[in-house]
Amino acid sequence: MSFRQLRLCAVPVIALFALALTSMAVAGQSAPRTSWGDPDLQGIWTSSGATPFERPAAQAGRETLTDEEVASIRASTAARDEELANRAAQRTEAGGNVGAYNNFWMDRGMRTNRTSMVVDPPDGRLPPQTPAGEHASRTRLKAPRGVERGDTWEDRHIWERCVTRGGMPNAMFPRSYNNNMQVFQTPDHVVMLIEQVHEVRVVPLDGREHPSDKIGQWNGISTGHFEGDTLVVVTSNIESRVSALQPWSLFDSHEGSGEDMTLIERFTRTGPDSLEYEVEVFDPQMYTRSWTVAYPFWSLDDLMYEYACHEGNEGMIGILAGGRAEDDAK
Repeated sequence: MSFRQLRLCAVPVIALFALALTSMAVAGQSAPRTSWGDPDLQGIWTSSGATPFERPAAQAGRETLTDEEVASIRASTAARDEELANRAAQRTEAGGNVGAYNNFWMDRGMRTNRTSMVVDPPDGRLPPQTPAGEHASRTRLKAPRGVERGDTWEDRHIWERCVTRGGMPNAMFPRSYNNNMQVFQTPDHVVMLIEQVHEVRVVPLDGREHPSDKIGQWNGISTGHFEGDTLVVVTSNIESRVSALQPWSLFDSHEGSGEDMTLIERFTRTGPDSLEYEVEVFDPQMYTRSWTVAYPFWSLDDLMYEYACHEGNEGMIGILAGGRAEDDAK
């Protein structure tokens, strides 16, 4: 083989080898990077509350739905929302009961192909509760047996009181609306602005130790680090009155899961416009084992506006005034 033939043969081999190295580099560093080299999680993200939190009995044993099933659910949801909007418009024009006008504010998002947000236990259902959890579920509802409680503001949920959406882990879970989050990054911090109740989570990345367990916050105290394309956040020191019991918004604010609840969160950039969120909840007071929730965020090409809770809290005033009126009538 001549030198020229060898050279002509070597060129495509070198090109293929270079392409392979490039592919390996992309595979090993698939997420967009910041200027300092960390996975870039910045931007405004939105999640969907349309997927059931726990797996329905009718879908037992199934982790995902087919594309046809997802399309059918999305079409039915769109038709329902349109019908509710039409009803509200008709009632408003007639000057009567506006009925479902609040549907205007709902933004449940798109149904994913998952049958539940709970991914562990594998059956998509929350694990059994401890005796303490079962007792709390029977006795700590803010409206037991359908009777509203108005003895004190602590009878009401911390979300109603404009304190927090529910503390961690609930502040991160998508619900019926305002499921947006804005992420900011520096080389030593990640900051998450949660739209609902306008809460801010600051996650240091400098390897610091957690402070004394005597210092608690509604959303806990977090530290983080990157593992490949994933931001791993460990959160402890969660205010003891926060409960991970589900459905969390039905419980009063007197007491929660105690001081031992710990969370391990994972934020993984899965594509140019997608982010996978996963949180493992260790709540030994209320549940017999840990449980994990996972769902996607999508990039939102829009602004995120201020969430202004009812600072005057006229609803709370009315509830407590009604309670005092009932007391006087006894």
